[in-house]
Order: sequence, then structure tokens, then C-alpha cells
Amino acid sequence: MFGTHDLPLFIATALVLNATPGVDLLFTLSRTLQQGWRAGVAAALGIGAGCVVHALAAAAGLAALLAASAWAFSAIKWAGAAYLFYLALGLARSALAGGGAGCAGPAVAAASLRQLFLQGFLSNALNPKVALFFLALLPQFIAPQAPHKALAFLFLGAVFVVNGTLFLLAVVALAERLRRLPLDGVPAGWLARGLHAGGAALFAGLAVRLALADHS
Repeated sequence: MFGTHDLPLFIATALVLNATPGVDLLFTLSRTLQQGWRAGVAAALGIGAGCVVHALAAAAGLAALLAASAWAFSAIKWAGAAYLFYLALGLARSALAGGGAGCAGPAVAAASLRQLFLQGFLSNALNPKVALFFLALLPQFIAPQAPHKALAFLFLGAVFVVNGTLFLLAVVALAERLRRLPLDGVPAGWLARGLHAGGAALFAGLAVRLALADHS
């Protein structure tokens, strides 16, 4: 379709990549464990929206600019690392303040869900490695003689976004079940504080990892 080929192989490859621990998977998992399934769904949908940006960029040729320009890559890389570190600071403050609501506390408010969607969106959209991934993977499944390569990019990008979002929603469902397991002898406040502290360490580590990523 649209000059693409080996679509089942593309879907299988995307699923393997989605299951590889990274910013998207760990962000969705941590938000679900901390605040429940609604927070996880908001984060997953935000990440999916960020992937849409990368798919559009690949179709427009903007991803090629990141591959060719070390300056452009570095600018987005540092912006993404700074944002992840900002998220880490917020979680650290919550842990020091007592962790907020308990692990099985009430669902987050609508405003918080919007914030979580935006966090997921920015954590993905500001990761230049995702753009380079789209640029490296998608052309392998587009025929050289495809008449409309931009449409082929958009089609494969849409498949990847749907695939990845469904996978993250499955992660949310699993994490919600784990979150509701009884933990006898562990006060909810301490559990919430531990989740926030762990999330802070996670995002700080991801920020360092992104900051140290090279252009290749």
C-alpha cells in the first residue's frame, strides 16, 4: 500500500522496538504505578501524539535535517534532556513532600491528565533519537519506485503510532493490575513516596542518557 512492502515484518519490528525499555515505556509504566490507569492512558496518548510529530517530520524531510545537522540534533537533544530532568525534579519534590496521595488513592483530576498528556508528548517529541529511528527504519519498508514516498512515510508512521499506542495501553492495563496487588505491611504513603523517588531517579537517568547520546 502506497508503495510499502513487508508490512507484517514492519509491524513485528515495531512491536519489538516498543517492548524495548526506553523513555516511552518507562514513562507510561511509572505514571500508571504512581497515579493509576487514567494517568497511564493520558501518558500513552501523549507519547502517541509525539510519534505523530516524528512521522510528519519524516514525511516532510525534517528528520533528514537532524541526521545531517549536528547542531540541530544537539539543540533538540539538550531540550529533551532538560525536560526529562525537569520531570525528575518534580517527582523528587513530591517524594520529599510525602508522595501525595497513596498508591491506591483517588484518580487524578482532569487538569492533571492534561499535564500528563503534555508530558508524554514533550518527552517523545523532544527526543531526536526517535526522529532518527523513523528516518532509519521507515525507508527500509518503502519501495524505491514508490510514486508517493511522502504518503508511504505517513502510512508507515500511522501504523507505527497505532501499534505503539496499543502496546502502551496494554502496559497500562498490566501495570494497573500490579498496582492493585495487596502489599501487606507497607503504608500507602511510604509506597507513594517510594514510587515518586524511583520515578525521579528514572527520569534523571534518562535525561543523562539522552544528553550523552551522540549524533551517529
